[in-house]
Amino acid sequence: MNCRRLSSGIAGLFAATLAATDPATAQQQPGADFPDGAGKSDVVAICAGCHDINRLKAGYTVEGWHTVMRMMQNFGAPIPSDRVTTITDYLIKSFPEGPRPAAALIEGPVDVNIKEWPVATPGSRPHDPLAARDGSLWYTGQLANELGRLDPKTGEIKEYPLNPSTGPHGLKEDKSGSIWFTGNFSSVIGKLDPKTGKVTEYPMPDPAAKDPHSLAFDHDGILWFTVQQGNRIGRLDPKNGEVKLLTPPTAGARPYGIEVDSKNTIYVVEFGAPKIAAIDPKTLAIREFPLPDPAARPRRLAIGPDDTIWYSDFARGYLGHLDPANGQVKEWASPSGPKSQPYGMVFTKGAVWYSESAAKPNTIVRFDPKTEKFQTWAIPGGGDIVRNMDVNRDGEPVMANSLVNKVGLIEVKGAK
Repeated sequence: MNCRRLSSGIAGLFAATLAATDPATAQQQPGADFPDGAGKSDVVAICAGCHDINRLKAGYTVEGWHTVMRMMQNFGAPIPSDRVTTITDYLIKSFPEGPRPAAALIEGPVDVNIKEWPVATPGSRPHDPLAARDGSLWYTGQLANELGRLDPKTGEIKEYPLNPSTGPHGLKEDKSGSIWFTGNFSSVIGKLDPKTGKVTEYPMPDPAAKDPHSLAFDHDGILWFTVQQGNRIGRLDPKNGEVKLLTPPTAGARPYGIEVDSKNTIYVVEFGAPKIAAIDPKTLAIREFPLPDPAARPRRLAIGPDDTIWYSDFARGYLGHLDPANGQVKEWASPSGPKSQPYGMVFTKGAVWYSESAAKPNTIVRFDPKTEKFQTWAIPGGGDIVRNMDVNRDGEPVMANSLVNKVGLIEVKGAK
């Protein structure tokens, strides 16, 4: 795979960084302010050929940089095999992990056990998890272009290859057992038949809808999905493959997480608006609920049994709650602070569960709506980074941890 094909997908990972880059900085020679050392010229030549290399300044741990290198190799970055060690050593020395908020560990009434399994392909960047009806755990190996199936009882993993440069992101299971996914780099919605390994793709009808993101089935079996950078919300009918694209009322809304409530209303968090949108599946009308703070950046959402909306404010470090009946919003500061970056979340067993993706180590947070109290646990091995969560048939949260290349299960044992 050459860099041109690579960049069509990888560039999407850095689009937000490019948009936020100061024009004067963007015009400088790439890497001009990077530390000198063996490997610098390789980093500038290879990395700058595919994306904004200022993103490297975010930094990683030693283990993180090794994983990132495997990710890039998996996706075809033109890294000479005899230069891998030199490049990795340069990145480790020049761009160490930056300051991160210490995890706030809070005791509480519930006892859990966090189990994790390494996925089969190193550096696959497991993005979204899926708890299937048969008890298996699935994940999208975004930078290995594959879907994986884990049997939690045996630890056995089976991987299903997808078409090159797919960049699978979100995934859901339909009633027949087929696994649907978003091709975040290839502008498709895909369906995998686990029995045969056959993959069927449904391309986007509009080239602007370049990055299908997250997805959810409604009660009628219609698949709904978000397109973040393309600023669309999509509807796919599995019976005939017809795709319809809706445009949110707000420009630059950046639709992100998506869920369906008990009344079959589709809810989407708009990462860039910042708002929460409700879509009527019959009329396709979109209603937006603005969040009170313009600095909010809602990234994921969960729907409670009362059909109210919980969301993770990634930018401000808050857990939020919206009542669509009256538009009222209430917020709580996340335990590890304003830079903790709440991310993947679910509502199960009477509580909101989410992960603080920037806390050191990453945490699993439980919030009880009745008592309005938090309880937290450190994810073994640091976590890094829980982008989305799901709930298994026993009501237990499941997760995929991108940077440490694992999938996990939070066994809820009940009261202490």
